[in-house]
Amino acid sequence: MNIVVCVKQIPDPAAPQSLEAGTNTLDRSGKLILDDSDAYGVEMALQLAEQAGGGEVTLVSMAPNGETAGLRTALAMGAAKAILVSDDALKGSDALSTAKVLAAAIKRANADLVIAATESSDGYTGTTPVQIAEILGLPSITFAKSVAIEGTSVKVDRQTEAGYDEVTAPLPALVTVTAGVVEPRYPSFKGIMAAKSKPVETLSVADLGLDASQVGALGGRQSITSVDEAEARNAGEVVVDEGDGAQRIVTFLENLKVI
Repeated sequence: MNIVVCVKQIPDPAAPQSLEAGTNTLDRSGKLILDDSDAYGVEMALQLAEQAGGGEVTLVSMAPNGETAGLRTALAMGAAKAILVSDDALKGSDALSTAKVLAAAIKRANADLVIAATESSDGYTGTTPVQIAEILGLPSITFAKSVAIEGTSVKVDRQTEAGYDEVTAPLPALVTVTAGVVEPRYPSFKGIMAAKSKPVETLSVADLGLDASQVGALGGRQSITSVDEAEARNAGEVVVDEGDGAQRIVTFLENLKVI
């Protein structure tokens, strides 16, 4: 079984963030790391490949400056190889442009199953995976809390507010996984060393057969017009209980129309 995992390399959330000069986009010029949310997809793919008794896991990513640090982390976990799309023309890509690029890269991998996180930690649109599925003509199942392969189908317990739905789709398909689907493994020293020699194919927009006008700021249908600092949080109200504390809390919640 050949499984593709869409992984995103992002600026370290623990480090100070900045915007690119003259733009309203996140500065990604420094070292990038594997998005934590994608580690669950990588682990799920590795387990499914092991259960199938064969096949391999291929990573697909889009990042500037040929950055591979985040990919090497996923390769150290056990993925076999990676496809990286890196091109200056991709700067300013919105969710749909990103989906077009990733879909074109996924076509090269001949995948039986595509796995992605529900959303990235630095974007939170949650739309890219289903757009990829639509472009590739694949069935998609979102918010998977468990995934199993049964013959030529994928069976998913799809998380909902009321519990979960059991959903089945024919392969190939695309599935987005939640953080609770599995517990990601830590890369071993042996895995880290092996990852250094695993193949990473770096492609440009032209290599994918796409026109530069279809991607990046030129092909984007969304743009960030301005960025403002978040409003400072006001100090909370301190309630001193003088025998009427409970009633004052009830009144406060009633004013907020919470109760």
